[in-house]
Amino acid sequence: MGYYTPAGGLPPQTDLLTDRAVVKLAYTFIPKGVLRDIVTSSLPGFTGTRSWILARPTPSSATTFSQLIVEISPGGGATRPEPEAGVEGVVFVTAGSLALDLEGERHVLEAGGYAFLAPGANWSLANEGDEITSFHWIRKAYEPVDGIAPPASFVTRDQDIEPTPMPDTDGAWATTRFSDASDLAHDMQVNIVTFQPGGSIPFAETHVMEHGLFVLQGKAVYRLNDDWVECEAGDYMLLRAFCPQACYAGGPEPFRYLLYKDMNRQIRLT
Repeated sequence: MGYYTPAGGLPPQTDLLTDRAVVKLAYTFIPKGVLRDIVTSSLPGFTGTRSWILARPTPSSATTFSQLIVEISPGGGATRPEPEAGVEGVVFVTAGSLALDLEGERHVLEAGGYAFLAPGANWSLANEGDEITSFHWIRKAYEPVDGIAPPASFVTRDQDIEPTPMPDTDGAWATTRFSDASDLAHDMQVNIVTFQPGGSIPFAETHVMEHGLFVLQGKAVYRLNDDWVECEAGDYMLLRAFCPQACYAGGPEPFRYLLYKDMNRQIRLT
């Protein structure tokens, strides 16, 4: 499996400015071409690290989560990555090797490696290899529910989970589910959605879940509100609640994306 990983750098001075970046009320589209050196951020508590922040709670961005692409050089890392005790997270590795110490147990995550980090979990990470490590880090403030214990941390791999076909699609549209959507302990999911070439979302999904969507592989034409937008590996889409969405996957390889959504909670009004 291939996972697109940004490398930074800057385009030559001869390049035209024209690109596909769009920020609207209903959605944000960040093309891979804007993930350059000049827009990286440093993270407190990390060494040998830079990050691209794709989403954060602001009026023009996310409301429920943040999403970063984190790049750690050999020898870098963090002994206390998560500064907020009530925040849960997901780490998904796209390149290199990441050593994760989780509640005293050591794991080595390579490309396709996935870790759910429960709120309040004790964890650290480091790049102990000779090459740059890159991973997605999705963070959300956990919403507790009386009588339901928070979910436990776990580690798995994309390669070890059989995708679940969507009904009536003959496998053209499938989802790799890393946690059980019916488990009310989870108030978010981060999954991988796969479309075979020619596969589609054949209706305009319009729902309360907010989405962060990073294209890992392939290309498609994606419906965002009232726009059809061409997208490819390395592009990022943020869909706010109730933004209509649909897609047609192109070829010649599968179209795959890492998908965040909030779920399983009553709407707070007070």
